[in-house]
Amino acid sequence: MIDTFDVIVIGGGAIGLATAYNLAGNKAKTLVLERFTFLNELGSSAGVSRQFRIPYPEPYMVEMALKATPLWDALQEETDKPLREFVGTLWFGDPTVHSTEGNIGAAETALQAKKVKFTTLKARDIEERFNFRDLPSTYVGLFQPNGASIDLKATIETLLQASQASPHVTLKEDSRVVGIRQRGKTFEVSTRHGTYTCEKLVLTPGPYIDEVVRLLGFETKLIYWNMSSCYFKKTDPNVTYPTWFVFQNPVHTNGNQFYGFPEVSWDRPGYIRTAPDFVMKPLTEPSQRTSVPNVDELRYTSEWVRRHMRGLDPKPHFATTCFVALSEEQNKELIIDFAPPYVHNHTNIVIYATGWAGKFVPLIGRILSDLTLHGRTDYDISEFRMGDKIFAPL
Repeated sequence: MIDTFDVIVIGGGAIGLATAYNLAGNKAKTLVLERFTFLNELGSSAGVSRQFRIPYPEPYMVEMALKATPLWDALQEETDKPLREFVGTLWFGDPTVHSTEGNIGAAETALQAKKVKFTTLKARDIEERFNFRDLPSTYVGLFQPNGASIDLKATIETLLQASQASPHVTLKEDSRVVGIRQRGKTFEVSTRHGTYTCEKLVLTPGPYIDEVVRLLGFETKLIYWNMSSCYFKKTDPNVTYPTWFVFQNPVHTNGNQFYGFPEVSWDRPGYIRTAPDFVMKPLTEPSQRTSVPNVDELRYTSEWVRRHMRGLDPKPHFATTCFVALSEEQNKELIIDFAPPYVHNHTNIVIYATGWAGKFVPLIGRILSDLTLHGRTDYDISEFRMGDKIFAPL
């Protein structure tokens, strides 16, 4: 006897569970298949903290952050654990730099367009207010007070517990998908433990997306990154930081852009996390993923901390990695679309691929649920409908 569902979600990370959470709210009989175990750190859900921020260089991304806010508030009602700690967001650095994160001036314009309040800062203001030091006098910054550190682990646990409690959701881990067949309007999804059928598919396997979509006859154009992350011990207990990002020009192989998180109770209290926003040796396939950071990336990060941050031991006491796939399309972090038209029944296959979406978890879960159940969403996702550019037939 084959179990039948309305929807099968392939990938049980933050986005997959957020989708199941919203599908359950619509009473859709849902199966979530996770290739590893739930709450694993083998994909882009690795690491405990994420940044919630409103500054972006594009108005549509600012709008995404604003739309996500009430959905974060609603998810918070599901748990007593704080999912976000509001510490503010600081963007600073060389105002002429255009990076993968955009440009400071463009972010100011986008915030103004959406009537979001922020403070403009000079280099000395940044040093005096936020404990940075020895910044070039030409650096500028903006501070937006609604930025937060997201407790990603607690977020995923909340979504998992809500799914476990729902009569509409079935969860199966250690369930790598090895086959997808179509019979008319029905999908047959096979794992080594069994076969399940459904009318709708949602694909949210993170950087393992190609392993799944190749079963449907196409693949993606992606770049794989094994991002490093370091924890620096506080030597001054009174030093605090917001979430932050610094814009600087590359120096040879050093991308020279870094971002960081404040001390939080849920992620190594007494330590500040700082990470390089560049990868010196990109990967070509998921099997190359490792938990060991690139030593040169760690060295550059330690040197930046030593030169520019107060109250920290510049030696990283802990180091981790986060494995993520990014689109080859420049400045397109998130891809949300249906399967390409040459795939049979393509409008019943909804795909989330690439990028970091920790700050948008409840919103993307709502969007994917809308697309799955109704074929449309009230949220503007025109900038993320990039399947025609990143999906290619085998």
